[in-house]
Formats: sequence, structure tokens, C-alpha cells
Amino acid sequence: PPSPNVTSCNTLAHDSRYWSIDPERFAPERFLSEDKNHHPCVFMPFGGGHRQCIGQDLARFELKVIIARMLQQVTFGDGGPKINSGEHVIGLTITPKNVGVTIEFP
Repeated sequence: PPSPNVTSCNTLAHDSRYWSIDPERFAPERFLSEDKNHHPCVFMPFGGGHRQCIGQDLARFELKVIIARMLQQVTFGDGGPKINSGEHVIGLTITPKNVGVTIEFP
């Protein structure tokens, strides 16, 4: 196309215009099925349209299995402050700096 639209997914994910819950706050409940008060195109980890990831169903299934196994076998604890300072560590993914969790193995 002569003038394609290019959008930063990270910028969309942190834009308060598209989320009912503060995007800077860690709030996993924002993705519960009963709380769909956000724009459908803001969170698209597997892409969309004709070029979306063909392995997304398998990835979501595997994620549920991994989480269930972790909840059975390890104990999680609070490892840092509750509020994201806005600083990030950039690597394979972008992760908040100084926000953590402790994992205790039996």
C-alpha cells in the first residue's frame, strides 16, 4: 500500500483511552470474560486477520496446562512493589523493572 498505518503494540497496550482499568497497573482481571470493556484490537499477541498465528490455540492451551502445573507444584509470593514505576527492561519481551514475584519450590 502507498501509505500503510504502522502502530506500536506497546504504545497501544499502555494507552488509557483503550482500557477500562489503568493500563500501568498490573490487573490480570482486565482479561476476564465478563470484563470486555477494552478495544478488541488493543491486545493482539498472535496478530490478526489472514496472517494471524496458526499456533495460537495450541499456545493458549499449553499456557493453561503450565499455569495449572505451576499452581500445583510451587508457592508464589510478593517480590516487589505493587505499582509499576514506568521503568522497563527490554529484552525478548518488555518487562517492568523492580516488579517481581518470588517462587518457592517444595
